[in-house]
Amino acid sequence: MAREVSRLGIVGTGVMGAGIAQIAAQAGLEVALYDKRDGAASAACDGLQATFDKLVGKGKLSRESAEVALSHLSVVESMTALADRDMVIEAIVEDLGIKQALFADLEAIVSRDCVLATNTSSLSVTAIAAGLTCPGRVAGFHFFNPVPLMKVIEVIGGIDTDEAVVDTLLKLASRLGHTGVRAQDTPGFIVNHAGRAYSTEGLKILEERVAPPEDIDRILREEAGFRMGPLELFDLTGLDVSHPAMESIFTQFYYDPRYRPSYISRQMLKGNRLGRKTGIGFYRYEAGKKAEAPVAQQVPEVSDLPPIWVGCEDTALREEVGSLLESLGGRVEPADSPSKKALCLLLPFGDDAVSASEHFGVDPERTLCLDMLLGLKRHRTLMMTPVTRQEMRDAAHALLASDGVGVTVIRDSVGFVSQRMLASVVNLACDIAQREIATPTDIDNAVRLGLNYPHGPLAWGDALGPKRLLAILERINALTGDPRYRPSPWLRRRAALGVSLLHEAPSVR
Repeated sequence: MAREVSRLGIVGTGVMGAGIAQIAAQAGLEVALYDKRDGAASAACDGLQATFDKLVGKGKLSRESAEVALSHLSVVESMTALADRDMVIEAIVEDLGIKQALFADLEAIVSRDCVLATNTSSLSVTAIAAGLTCPGRVAGFHFFNPVPLMKVIEVIGGIDTDEAVVDTLLKLASRLGHTGVRAQDTPGFIVNHAGRAYSTEGLKILEERVAPPEDIDRILREEAGFRMGPLELFDLTGLDVSHPAMESIFTQFYYDPRYRPSYISRQMLKGNRLGRKTGIGFYRYEAGKKAEAPVAQQVPEVSDLPPIWVGCEDTALREEVGSLLESLGGRVEPADSPSKKALCLLLPFGDDAVSASEHFGVDPERTLCLDMLLGLKRHRTLMMTPVTRQEMRDAAHALLASDGVGVTVIRDSVGFVSQRMLASVVNLACDIAQREIATPTDIDNAVRLGLNYPHGPLAWGDALGPKRLLAILERINALTGDPRYRPSPWLRRRAALGVSLLHEAPSVR
């Protein structure tokens, strides 16, 4: 049964600790701040007063509410002053030994009913609680930065955590105005685990020189709807944070290829190209902003367009593309095979351009492929074979850009950019569901709120079509032989049954 929490202690008053204190005080909890660094807790309290003043000035908080929230904050000089707390949350350095020592000290101070919560983002809750007399009262309570704006909290039970403690934290998350999601104590929990697909696949696409960073990011922003591309996201987070996290999860999952990091980010880390904080990463920065805005590919001028033959096994898609091309002024050949002068425009799923040209029996020098997974209204991606002639590339680019929609031309790649990225994102979420790390609904909520994806990955997979995503993964896996693309049993079974990826199997008991 969930317990009531009214008196909260926070150990560690850095950015995360202060953010937790802010929303807790605003929610009416009595919050005691402690930090072993001289003056750190008082400085955090002063900073919170400035934060409340800004919120009042912007009209987001009344003066009365700000004063009430401030009255709930206090600074304590000794950890023994936390003895009367209902719950203590630690938000200190990500070091297992230091956290274990802190919880051992807290256990000797607080009452037996006090809940001990860790804000760890990467360490095992079970390991943190190991050695305590009462490990059952320890759980993960993982916030995201900035705490007031990121409206999700992962609640993680270790092997010995009491269910009542998990229920207490879920109830508290709701009181704080956040969505609490329950996760098993596994590497990366939900959000940092699910995010591996976006980060590592972005680097894999760059490794293969499918496109430069600005084109990869543009496709995933404009076509797929992500707020940031994976490479500009690395620059924002900093590779000194992101690369060790990738290596840690890869190691903790015993080198499963699905989580494989990249030599590119390791090399950049060694060269201190961390991103915005050092002024250079995948892009260059001045005063925290990109020094030069990435320039989109220039639309070529073409005076004479060749006829176009569209190759696709899906009749509806072929007709959709044919209608668009004709509306833009293109001449579409209706025959079952292309004429000798036709531009061959293929619409594959999972294939690279060479494999697609072989499949349709067309000349690879006259072939380009068009990504149809997400439609053609927001952005269009064209893919060349290694021998596509320039006049064919220019003709396809010019025609498809003639109505003002952005077009990016990439080199040959299994699954373009969006197909392989979204298939990987959905597939990893399916694996998380298969392992029962969290419920399908909690996975979607955690990823949507914690990573700012346009949709939860499982609901997104439903919208894109589980059978189509399965086909993309199977084709990429067959072409590359790389087990990182092996389909999750969760995806394969639900695609076969025609049911939602959010569907949970019935209980065996």
